[in-house]
Amino acid sequence: MIGIIDVGGGMRGSYGAGVFDWCLENNIAFDYHVGVSAGSANLCSFLSGQKGRNLFFYADYSFRPEYMGLKHFIRTHDYLDLEYIYGEALTNSQGEYPLDFAAMLQSGKPFEIVATDALTGLPHYFEMHDMDQDDYGAIKASSCVPGVNRPYGWKGGLYYDGGLSDPIPFKRCLDAGCEKIVVVLTRPRDFVRDPAKDERMAKLLFKYPNAAKALEFRSRVYNDQLKDVTELERQGRALIVAPDDISGMKTLTKDREAIVALYHKGFRDAEAIGRFV
Repeated sequence: MIGIIDVGGGMRGSYGAGVFDWCLENNIAFDYHVGVSAGSANLCSFLSGQKGRNLFFYADYSFRPEYMGLKHFIRTHDYLDLEYIYGEALTNSQGEYPLDFAAMLQSGKPFEIVATDALTGLPHYFEMHDMDQDDYGAIKASSCVPGVNRPYGWKGGLYYDGGLSDPIPFKRCLDAGCEKIVVVLTRPRDFVRDPAKDERMAKLLFKYPNAAKALEFRSRVYNDQLKDVTELERQGRALIVAPDDISGMKTLTKDREAIVALYHKGFRDAEAIGRFV
């Protein structure tokens, strides 16, 4: 079995979109799929076979005021409008660019979406079948950015971005029996997270102390997981696909040229997957 993980990263997720479009164009398939944050949305379009769909979200829709922005934050206390992005306006069956949910289900491939329980601070792993047509709460939960969004409520729980608690969930693939893993990062492979920023952001989650603690320790977890994956790569059991440069892009960068350039970088870098699988 071969697994693939997309760790997400907001607008940097355009890199993963390029990776998966190359895979679709070259008929590359995987046996197990794990998505975090924007990586979960990338994987939905990949499993539904909708080549090019994700790029519209990063390079076009994200520049609309309805998608994200300060005005929306002031009005609703949510910088990203997850309902607009992954709901009726864009993603639902009557939306502007619907997800082919039926095709995704028909793929029959295992797919986990990582979110963080806001009350416990622990990772929660949704499966594809937890979602229904036009109810994509797992993606919204996984993509709920702490500090700029309130926790997302779905199926009786409150959730933040999966990257808080399990930023590189490679063990999910190993536990499922994968012999090889492809890990799609959206920062250079030698990037080391600085805990200082996470510690500052954690203070904004004072209403959810366990989620705050998860955010406070995210850098340590990410750095340790990256070391583990790098060791697996040395053993020939993993492949890290990561951009050599991200041109200073942040999670919520609004720079169309940089977003599109990162997409094309991902498309080119994905050629390594063809040699690995």
